[in-house]
Amino acid sequence: MFTSGTHRKRERSSGKRPGYLNLADFHGEIIMMTNITYAGLLRPSTKIYAGLYDITLIIFGSLFIAVGARLKIFLPFSPVPITGQTFAVLMVGALFGAWRGSLSAFFYLIMGTTGLSVFALGGGFSVLSGPTGGYLIGFIAAAYITGLLAERGWDRRIVTAFLAMVLGNITLYAFGLLWLCCLMGISRTVLVIGLYPFIIGDLLKIALAALLLPSGWKLLNRFTPREINNLRIRTK
Repeated sequence: MFTSGTHRKRERSSGKRPGYLNLADFHGEIIMMTNITYAGLLRPSTKIYAGLYDITLIIFGSLFIAVGARLKIFLPFSPVPITGQTFAVLMVGALFGAWRGSLSAFFYLIMGTTGLSVFALGGGFSVLSGPTGGYLIGFIAAAYITGLLAERGWDRRIVTAFLAMVLGNITLYAFGLLWLCCLMGISRTVLVIGLYPFIIGDLLKIALAALLLPSGWKLLNRFTPREINNLRIRTK
């Protein structure tokens, strides 16, 4: 693996979190690096600035999901609209990693439950307890799983990136359909209003994400590790 035991010991002794390496110490292809996400490449090494960087990304991620909620199509036969949120959640997870991605989704839910109109159906706790509530809760788990797989290098190639997105999306559906069953009972109607209308659109969004993620790594691979390291926020 690219991150050897020696490099991991060097991280622990220097107080750095695993996965956030000094890229200038390495020679090789960026695309071969595992245990690091897009966001991890630019994370400052100084603790206080790294924390501010993480907080900024979490806020930005939650706002990106909120923007996805604005892209919506209401269906006459379903209380669950088609939105751009699925794409936003999965991309945030893949770009930011498991914990930053899931915290972005969590912060998004906090904004919505406090009354901000960031959900596709508005804002307030009533939306979270309504028919779309399961999907909203599922955003946290979906972002975490997608981010976890991205941290393991699944976002480096189209096939594995696609599979990571599919697994994240399945997790989201599991939460959403389970909550619909709690509200409506177990019946085929749950699948008709909560699954079937979204499959094709979600596959298209997943395919787009699966194309973008490996393409970004290939673009970064044109730079040397030292050049990527120089892009990080410099602090004294």
